[in-house]
Formats: sequence, structure tokens, C-alpha cells
Amino acid sequence: MTTSCHVEDTGLAWRKASRSNAGNDCVEIARISDGYLIRDSKNPDGPRLPLDAPTWAALIDDVKNCRFKL
Repeated sequence: MTTSCHVEDTGLAWRKASRSNAGNDCVEIARISDGYLIRDSKNPDGPRLPLDAPTWAALIDDVKNCRFKL
């Protein structure tokens, strides 16, 4: 997993989930050279969570297979 939280993100293409509602109650992702950044859409200038490609793939697999108790 990427451990550095300081990533230059000027000019990144942030996107929300296609199923998010009209509000800002969701997360956004942006592709970076070695993985992805995740941020809170309500706080676009706030912290970003960096994930490398294998960690991102594992997260997506866990979400798709309902491995989280929400």
C-alpha cells in the first residue's frame, strides 16, 4: 500500500461513483501513476488516501463481494 499522504494532485481528473446522489455525500477517486487517490467530496481540499494498484483492486473486490458490514 502507498504510505505517503503528500501527493501532488494538480490537474487530476476526480470522479464520483455513477450511482452517487445529487449531494456531496460520497467519495471521489483519481488515478495516479502508481494507483489511486481517494478524497471526501465534501472536503476536496482535505486529506487524500493514496492506494497502490494491488490494494485498490483488493478494495474493489471486497466491496463487490459484500465483505464489509455496513
